[in-house]
Amino acid sequence: MISDFARQAIVLGLLGAVGPFAIDMYLPALPTIAADLGATTAATQMTLMVFFLAFGLCQLIYGPVSDMTGRRPPLAFGLGLFALASLGCALAPTIEWLILARFLQGVGASAVMVIPRAIIRDRYTGTEATRMMALVMLVISVSPMLAPLTGSALIALFGWRAVFAGILAASLLSLFLVLRVLPETHAPEKRAPLSFAALGRGFATLARDPVFLGLTFIGGLGMASFFAFLAASSFLYIDHFGLTPTQYSLAFAMNAIGFFAASQLAARLGERHGAPKVVRAATAGYAAGMLTLLAVTLAGIDSLPALMALLFVSFAFLGLVIPTAMILALEEHGEIAGIASALGGTLQMVLGALSIAVVSALFDGTPLPMVATIGVCATVALVLSRTALRRLGA
Repeated sequence: MISDFARQAIVLGLLGAVGPFAIDMYLPALPTIAADLGATTAATQMTLMVFFLAFGLCQLIYGPVSDMTGRRPPLAFGLGLFALASLGCALAPTIEWLILARFLQGVGASAVMVIPRAIIRDRYTGTEATRMMALVMLVISVSPMLAPLTGSALIALFGWRAVFAGILAASLLSLFLVLRVLPETHAPEKRAPLSFAALGRGFATLARDPVFLGLTFIGGLGMASFFAFLAASSFLYIDHFGLTPTQYSLAFAMNAIGFFAASQLAARLGERHGAPKVVRAATAGYAAGMLTLLAVTLAGIDSLPALMALLFVSFAFLGLVIPTAMILALEEHGEIAGIASALGGTLQMVLGALSIAVVSALFDGTPLPMVATIGVCATVALVLSRTALRRLGA
């Protein structure tokens, strides 16, 4: 008999996987889309960047609205919009149409990014919240492992448009879960008043909290590392290193396994050593791995096994950083969990979109732009972990 805790983790994980699924499943199709629509690499990468911009900025709307109306109504709206935009992507005749449809997808998908985190804070705190977040991330881990393979199979059999038909099916399943399975966790008596003044007070409280901002940016820089990888990896692995789309999907899954395997240790290590110590140590490991990879790349070593091995190690450390930093950031803001989750998610997604823009602008067909961008993210995260967490200790 599955426990209520595990059932909640599965449902929230499946909802949280919608956004990553919309990214990971179509990554193998990027070169094919560029060729089929007669688009440049930069224009094709724009379909990623606009998704992340909408994905991040619209959390500023969904989070506060969920504090005011409850969690389920904005979730259902977002998933409905996401489904319609997925249909638009499948029918896109030009790259401009696809960019617009991907933007609308991001608007809808941002609901399932911000609101599940608020739901976790509604019901859990401390180590239990970290354990729930880790279980949710375990469910989400199915996306980077299976979505690229599923996308490759659909591309091989039916073409790249079938990828968005698969995403449409996933969005409809998620909408069913929200309407029929997910309970409302934000009771009416706890809901924030429908006023701009209350919204402004919530954002002002968070903006004055250096610990919240520091932890949010630590997690955001970790997410930005993934986004830099997402923007460049398919072109690097397929065009530069000569992998097939299926081989790329397997290589992509290998890089993701380290992250999600390590994330399952986050709650246990936090309980034993304290969450701040886990973040400090893990950011140090993340920075060490990426600076080693940067040194190897600058030395002229152009090796796919070396690239994958050091990314595996670095992303494993991120598996400890991101869920722990997210929970720590929300810990003191339970009354405005939706606003806190929204602001945190928006800042993280904007950082991710900026990393995609940087990698796209600098991309020259080699690993260096991607590796250098991730290396900068790792270094700044290490510095922030030494300042924000010092304040937390005080």
